[in-house]
Parts: sequence; C-alpha cells; structure tokens
Amino acid sequence: MTSTVVRTRFAPSPTGFLHIGGARTALFSWAYARHSGGKFILRIEDTDIARSTPEAVQAILDGMAWLGLDHDEGPFYQTRRMDRYKEVIQQMLAAGTAYHCYTPKEALDALRAAQEAKKEKPRYDGRWRPEAGKTLPPPPPGVEPVVRFRNPRAGAVAWDDLVKGRIEIANAELDDFIIARADGTPTYNFCVVVDDWDMGITHVIRGDDHVNNTPRQINVLAALGATVPRYGHLSMILGDDGAKLSKRHGAVGVMQYRDDGYLPEAVINYLARLGWSHGDDEFFSRAQFVEWFDLEHITPSAAQFNTSKLNWLNAQYLKATSDADLAREVGERLGKRGIDPAGGPDLAAVVALYKARAGNLNELAEAVAPFYRVGEIPPDLAEKHLGTPARAALAGLGLRLDALPAWEKGAIGRAIEDTLKEHGLKMPQLAIPLRVGLLGVTHTPSIDAVLETLGRERTLQGLARLRLTF
Repeated sequence: MTSTVVRTRFAPSPTGFLHIGGARTALFSWAYARHSGGKFILRIEDTDIARSTPEAVQAILDGMAWLGLDHDEGPFYQTRRMDRYKEVIQQMLAAGTAYHCYTPKEALDALRAAQEAKKEKPRYDGRWRPEAGKTLPPPPPGVEPVVRFRNPRAGAVAWDDLVKGRIEIANAELDDFIIARADGTPTYNFCVVVDDWDMGITHVIRGDDHVNNTPRQINVLAALGATVPRYGHLSMILGDDGAKLSKRHGAVGVMQYRDDGYLPEAVINYLARLGWSHGDDEFFSRAQFVEWFDLEHITPSAAQFNTSKLNWLNAQYLKATSDADLAREVGERLGKRGIDPAGGPDLAAVVALYKARAGNLNELAEAVAPFYRVGEIPPDLAEKHLGTPARAALAGLGLRLDALPAWEKGAIGRAIEDTLKEHGLKMPQLAIPLRVGLLGVTHTPSIDAVLETLGRERTLQGLARLRLTF
C-alpha cells in the first residue's frame, strides 16, 4: 500500500495503562493527521502474550476515548495478523534477505560472555549467515531454528528525523537480528515493519526509546522494497525535579486524571505543550491546536512535567466550561458520594457559584455537596457559631427574608444589611452563622448569591429549623 495522504499511527503495547508519555505520542500523531487532512490509525501491538491483557487493551481504548483521540482505522491487533507475518518471512527466506540460524542459546550466551570480557559490543557473529563461497554445516537434528534478517554489512542507515535532525548509523554496528523465534512467532521489530508497510504509514511519531530500532526497521523495509516512512522521535518527559517521570510526578494511567477531576480538554492542552509550542500561547482549544500543530516546533530536548501548571490549566478550563456541562460531570461525582442533586437547587446554578474557586471536578463536587445535604451541621461548628447573639440575628433575618416580594440577590443583600444594622453586627458575625446553619460550612461565595441560589423555600425552612433546634 502506498499513499500520498498523511497516515500516522499510534501503536501501544497493552501491558499496562495508557500513561502520559503514550498519551502525548498519541496526541501528536493524531494532531498531525488531523492538521494534514490525513488518517490516524490505532494498532494494538499485543504479541507479548504473557504480559498483554484484555484489561490493558480496554484501558488504552478508554483513555483514547476520554481524551477524544478518535481513530480513522483500527484498532488492528498484531495477534490477528500472524499469518501475514509468516507469509512475509517465507518470502524473505526465498529471496535470501533472511536465513535460518541453528545456534543454540548456550552458544549465544557463551559468545556474548566472551565479547563482553573483551569489552566488545555483544553481537551475533553470523555463523549461519549464507555468504558466497561459504559452506554451512548441516542443520543439527532436533533443533528448531530462528529466522534472522540478513542485515547489510556495508554502508550506513541514515534518516532525517523530524524532531532530532540527521541521524546516521553504520550497518557494521547492526547485527543480523532475529525476526522469528524458534516456535515461529515473529518479533516486535519485524511485525512493526510489516504493519507500517501494509497500512501505508507515512509518518511514524514515537518516543526516542525507539531510535535504536529505527535503522533495523529501515533496512527491513528496504529489503522488502517498501516505502520508508518519515520518522520523528519525541524526547522523554521528566518530572519537576529533572528525574525520569514516575508515579509521584504524574506517570499514572490517563484515566486516573479523569478520576482525580481533571477535564480532558485541560489534559490535552497540557500535553500539547509538553515538547511543542506555538509562540507564547498557553491556553488554546483543541481546534486551535489542530490548526497550529506542526512537527517543526517540537523540541528535541526533554520536556518537564509540572503538576502545578496542569492544575492551573485545569482551573482555567473549569472557569471556561459551561455551567450545564460542569453540572453533568459534578452530578456523576455527587452520585458516587450517595448524594442526589435532583431534590435541591439547580445544580448548574450552584456550580456557577463555585467553579472559579475549584481546581478540579472533585473539589467542585465537594464544594457544592452541602447544598444537597439538609440539616447536616457539624457539632463543633454549631457550638462555635450558633450561640445566642447569632440566633437573634438569624431570626430577624428570617422575618425580613420571608417578607421579600421577589427572591433575588439585590433584595436579599438589602435584608442582610438591614439585619446587620438592627443588631449592630459586622458581616462575618451574621454571614458565618448563616452559612453554618444552612450549609454546615464556614466559607462560601457571597452570601446573598448563595441564598438566591439556595432558594426561598430551602432558606426559610433552614432558618425555621435553626430556631427550633438551637
């Protein structure tokens, strides 16, 4: 398959969750395809049967879906393409670009030990490699051979990396690596080549831990007469302290960010800035990112993960998200806490009061929860704030509020001001007991806005209950 249309791919191994590094690779591959009007292919490299699990596959699919990284083709599973890999291996054996090797493991281990003792680079010595004028011994009985790629010995492999620039590696540095094990199963470096060839991949964007695989894959593609994709290798992501990214820095599954209350748009925005930039722009939409994205502005140096910056960005997205959309997210989180918002004030209106104060959806859900817990007043707060002076002022406020012709913020504020004057109090001396008595907390947004949102019935019932209780 050949194509003039840009075709990128994300090809994770399902041996764990979709982590931040993998998500960034997926994002850049997806964005380049979308920016170029191309296709984005999802491939699951699940040939490591011992470590690949259905749960890990689902975690990858869930993470991609949550981030909104939709694929145009796939997911393709390598375990379902074994016949194709074996077909290509047979073609290579027939063409002489691959050969059987019968060297037992013990002999290879001894060869490696001898090379290391001489401070030489461990490599296969080509003892079963066919050469003109070379006589190979008869295959030993009872030994199942591996299949090795017949790597060129002269010249070099070179490519203009889309991120790192010109890279050149001498073929003398590469040995004849195994493309099929003794049991017939193909190896990673071979499966990737066939997949990229068959799927017409034009651009491979991946982590720089694959740089050493690239010359081997290019040589196999050349041996097959296939078009070689353009390669771009992304530098690693470091933690705040410059160390390799770990769980304490944020190297957790993408879905953990969802569970921790982050918005997918914020995570996408943050990932986009991990190694790529568009001037000084920090806060931008997904559509803007796709419009602006290019490969020229990916930095070859390592990016640093900054949790504080992600938290700041998430807070900005909370402020910018519609109240209705946030209410849906917060409603789910309240439900998990056993709280049903259906019987209380309009959740979108309550969310509007608090979204500028919260850093994530979990904090927002925790902040609005008191609006849906009737009569739950912590005893220590009641003892501290609901004494005799407060009860008298609250009773007077209740009468004024009950007499209001319209339940709106301005009228509520005037009723509060009149009550303060009547009892000679300052705002905190009335507002804090009011918050404690109605919501069981000491801090909220502006108290007149809170009462307006809480509603006339709920407010007056709460004040009446306070008169009977305290």
